[in-house]
Amino acid sequence: MERDQEMGLEGLGDLALHIILSKLGPEDTVRVSCVSRRLRLSSSEDSLWAQFCFQDLHLSSPQDHQGNPAPSFKAAYQLWREAFAMYPWPLVKRVKRCWDKLKNWLSNNFPEAERTLKRGASESEIQQLQTLLKVKLPLTTRLLYRFHDGQDLTGKIDSETSLGSSLGIIGGYYFYSHFVNVYLLPISQVIVETRAVIRHLGFSSRSKYIVVAASSTNSEKLFFLNCNNGQLYVGTRNLPTDGEMIQCVPNQLIRYVHDLRGDQQQDAMLLWLEEHGRRLEEGIIKVREEEIGRIISLFPEIPPLCSTAVTNGVQVILAEYLHGFPLLVRASAVFVPEYTNLQNEAEKYLFAYSIRMSLLPEGCIINGMTFSSCQLHWRHWIIRANEAVISDVHGEAVIGQFPLLRPGEDEFFYQSCTPLPSSSGSVEGSFTFVPGRLADPKGSPFEVQVERFPLQLPDYVF
Repeated sequence: MERDQEMGLEGLGDLALHIILSKLGPEDTVRVSCVSRRLRLSSSEDSLWAQFCFQDLHLSSPQDHQGNPAPSFKAAYQLWREAFAMYPWPLVKRVKRCWDKLKNWLSNNFPEAERTLKRGASESEIQQLQTLLKVKLPLTTRLLYRFHDGQDLTGKIDSETSLGSSLGIIGGYYFYSHFVNVYLLPISQVIVETRAVIRHLGFSSRSKYIVVAASSTNSEKLFFLNCNNGQLYVGTRNLPTDGEMIQCVPNQLIRYVHDLRGDQQQDAMLLWLEEHGRRLEEGIIKVREEEIGRIISLFPEIPPLCSTAVTNGVQVILAEYLHGFPLLVRASAVFVPEYTNLQNEAEKYLFAYSIRMSLLPEGCIINGMTFSSCQLHWRHWIIRANEAVISDVHGEAVIGQFPLLRPGEDEFFYQSCTPLPSSSGSVEGSFTFVPGRLADPKGSPFEVQVERFPLQLPDYVF
């Protein structure tokens, strides 16, 4: 019978057979390889398995899940399937895509942070965490740790320069003296931090919360995974006193199944990291140079979370960087959960905003005349909660400074914050500049309008 089957395949070209097998996929290819010697040979061709490896795992060279070389693509595929045999394969592919997107972006834009990612944890290490903390990790969180065991900042933080504190792959912000930069904790630190929280914050050991991410610069911002329902939370200002938290992922997106069956499970950790990868890939957030070093700045940089205005050569950009204009003024807002107080009805939510000012290359242009500088004198700031004005500020300078803008010089920037009684609001206003210098004005003052930009509790909290 096998001879008859082989004769029936003789008229089928190698290329056509290769195409048919590639359409069948890896599982069916293994099954049909048992039909005949011809199919067994064709289904063993490494070029076919190279295609499967690329389709499923985006591998361009044969290697196992730890990056070690494999003798062939077929062997590599088999090693991957064996390493993750206890997990649904579609979920393995999805988690790998999530990590690949993050790592590719980091490699191109923030390689020093990408180098802090640890190799994947073993099943025994995950089991040790579960035993010590008396929890059962959600399925996708287990897989996330199997690929990368958080970040390793050991030896990368200098006490004097804070070197390394800006390398968190989740990113952060700063205003006044408050600087936050969040990184993913490795399993060993998850155990330590979770035990500390249970002991110092009075959490019950039966609460099933574990600390999965934290700021590397202070202990005020902590992210908790609830292993019972799969949701991710971040602590508020009231976390130390009553365990108050805010959820980080929309509840309706979580389909959590506390076992190893099926391929539709997803808990908040995977959704959170996928959304973070999307925001990075689409340029919503970027790496910026701050006082402490390069960080992933969480201030958004594209509409609808921004607005832009240019007046007399001075450009105000709210959360957006316009390529082609190296000198600009940029402003944007971000929600600050760790300073939010849900029990204070008058000042329940806190938002930080960043304002950056610069002069376009052609200088300050007024009535056809060009001036090589202009200096800020006055600000007018209108802050709304929903549509109600809660603050209408007129005042000199910003944070006590009168920035002098010149073409070609570094932008002036400052950060501030404002509380809101509601989860949404807005900021708008204007800056008044004097051409030349305040001490030697070259013309009449002019206003740069700042179009309204939103203050809004986001669907995803980082």
